[in-house]
Amino acid sequence: MNTLMPARRLFYIHDPMCSWCYAFSASLQGLQQDLPASIEFVYLLGGLAPDTSTPMPIEMQRAIQQTWRRIETTVPDVVFNFDFWRLNTPVRSTYPACRALLAARRQGADCETRLLRAIHLAYYQQAKNPSLIPTLQACAADIGLDCVAFNQDLLSPAIAIALEQEIQTARAMSVSAYPALRLMQGDKQITITIDYVNHQNMLAEIARGL
Repeated sequence: MNTLMPARRLFYIHDPMCSWCYAFSASLQGLQQDLPASIEFVYLLGGLAPDTSTPMPIEMQRAIQQTWRRIETTVPDVVFNFDFWRLNTPVRSTYPACRALLAARRQGADCETRLLRAIHLAYYQQAKNPSLIPTLQACAADIGLDCVAFNQDLLSPAIAIALEQEIQTARAMSVSAYPALRLMQGDKQITITIDYVNHQNMLAEIARGL
């Protein structure tokens, strides 16, 4: 075996409160399942919207709802619970949910992916607000995380620093929209086109890139 061969890694750059990332979930799962074992799959948080407590402007609320409707008409089997907009005071702040995933990662890689699914369920199906710490804590409890450790990590300076580092890494990859895929082999970076319907197209593009 050639131990000097450059590491092959596929970075998935996302945000847990990005509706297009949610729409990508099924195709992403297929991609992960069929990805060659020689390629390491890496979750990377891009960070969509920093911390704020300011209510989201009505115009932005309408724009996001329109995005949800567009997704429902273009990506099979993806639906949203629009009660969210009636039951909550929306805040454009996704960093808390991002930090929650990093806190979960400390308890295991599978904990991060399980919490991501729990956040998606809470937000898009149960009309709960993942911008709020209690919502994130409830999601962590629902999937059986060590809640004491999770709550401490979630608000810790170390997790805040880790998120900033991931955001800077994503920016260094010239990622400006989510979801995004970047195939890395040594210093070589290849942008993989997102396909929300057929993950085989992404696998073929990855094969060509290698």
